[in-house]
Amino acid sequence: MTYCLAMCMHEGLVFASDTRTHAGVDYVTTYSKMFCFAPAEDRVFTILTAGNLATTQEILYRLKRDLDTQAAGNLCTVNYLFEAAHYLGRLSQAVQAEHHSALSRSGIDGSATLIIGGQLRGQPPGIFLVYPQGNYIPASPETPFLQIGESKYGKPMLDRIMTESLTLDEGAKLALVSLDATIRSNVSVGMPFEIAIYPTGSLALPQRQEIRAESAYYNSVKSRWQKGLSETFKQLPNMEWPDYPVA
Repeated sequence: MTYCLAMCMHEGLVFASDTRTHAGVDYVTTYSKMFCFAPAEDRVFTILTAGNLATTQEILYRLKRDLDTQAAGNLCTVNYLFEAAHYLGRLSQAVQAEHHSALSRSGIDGSATLIIGGQLRGQPPGIFLVYPQGNYIPASPETPFLQIGESKYGKPMLDRIMTESLTLDEGAKLALVSLDATIRSNVSVGMPFEIAIYPTGSLALPQRQEIRAESAYYNSVKSRWQKGLSETFKQLPNMEWPDYPVA
């Protein structure tokens, strides 16, 4: 299982992912699920992946091949961010279709869900969720974040806190808290985490870092968040109970 998150603010974009991958109950390993590309000086992209690992890896292999060979359609030829999402959806569909019969006979789900975000010069930054079927949706001002994988545990704080007016630093902290909430509730999502920020208009590869369980910063954030929740809970007013007549 996986948990990946992308956030779109006025200041820029935040990307976050875990790195745990399963190949059966007795085989757990670590793979990056965040991939950054600056194929030309006027564009930058980040892709987050969830689903069948072999499928997502082959999608990325084909994407890199198209860039290397200057294929007719690639990340250098798109003129809009939605076209990049459309291109990624076509790659995903092609890979899934090629292996569908063999995987189905083995009872294996070969689907993949992806997020692509970034910016082309002269256009605003943005993020798109690409479904296994190849279609896609953008984030919106009302919901300026997208999630893939095991998303339900990390969503409540996003619903309450996430707005486009957050700074990149605030977005990165919120992404870390969302990831932490997920690993507390689901063992199929695990560390280390990867978090990246992209400032609007920079057209440079995102600033990126890996956060491990022993990180002093991570443990400080985790401890303060838990303490803050506990203290806020204790400050909530008690319920008022009506006096019931005694029979």
